[in-house]
Amino acid sequence: MNISKDTAVTLSYTVTTPQGKPLDAGHLSYLHGGYENIFPKVEAALEGRAAGFTTALDLAVEDAFGARDESLVRTIPKSEFPPGVKVGGQLQGVGNDGQPQVFNVVKIKGPEVHLDGNHPLAGQALRFSCKVMAVRAASAEEIAHRHVHGDHGHHH
Repeated sequence: MNISKDTAVTLSYTVTTPQGKPLDAGHLSYLHGGYENIFPKVEAALEGRAAGFTTALDLAVEDAFGARDESLVRTIPKSEFPPGVKVGGQLQGVGNDGQPQVFNVVKIKGPEVHLDGNHPLAGQALRFSCKVMAVRAASAEEIAHRHVHGDHGHHH
């Protein structure tokens, strides 16, 4: 089966800097066809391909996680900080648009906690390499939910 709209695609992938420094690797499954489950440039490169296809794509900042938004960097008093959360942890907060936003705890310094709502790889160009491991027709439920269920996908 070839990758087309409403197919569930499983990839083995690596993400590196353009110079080759490893950043992430693993397996993922996504719903193909404009559901915003994967970078659009990667989705376009996989269109029409089948299991076994491999590719490596250089992603500019805007093709990856986008530019950093310094308005998502916050400092809050430690007194407002929930107990038990440490550097590397995450907090749910409210973004600039009033919508829920996840903030990463990047530093705790004296009475202050430094938070960052940007994706950790925002502002970076990346190299995305992948191998298509499997392609199958997506279920009606997956299409309705706009994501793949099961192994390497979303679990309800």
